[in-house]
Amino acid sequence: MIVGHVNELAGVPMQGAGIQGAIKKVLVSPKEGWEGWTMRLFTLEPGGFTPRHTHDWPHINYIASGEGTLHLDGHDYALKEGAYAYVPGGALHQFQNDSGKEFSFLCIVPEEGDK
Repeated sequence: MIVGHVNELAGVPMQGAGIQGAIKKVLVSPKEGWEGWTMRLFTLEPGGFTPRHTHDWPHINYIASGEGTLHLDGHDYALKEGAYAYVPGGALHQFQNDSGKEFSFLCIVPEEGDK
């Protein structure tokens, strides 16, 4: 069992090609007992983005705060707090913060998606 608060977790700045202003916090994972799955919170600074990429596993997203854009298989979707999205495995996708405020979202992936 785990009970915590996101403000108590250290964020890890994401680095690599096609990434800007992205911080990741792992909330629950196999380490905490959720076998096979990982729930992360990503925060994108104003103008920040994740890489435009594909991978074999799906993920589920819930927008926790702010506004941004999800590029998914050639379409751009405006997202705001309370929105959710399912990104299938193999789909080209990218999250981007187009606003002047932080944009944060939960991302749940199979364990292999957070290595």
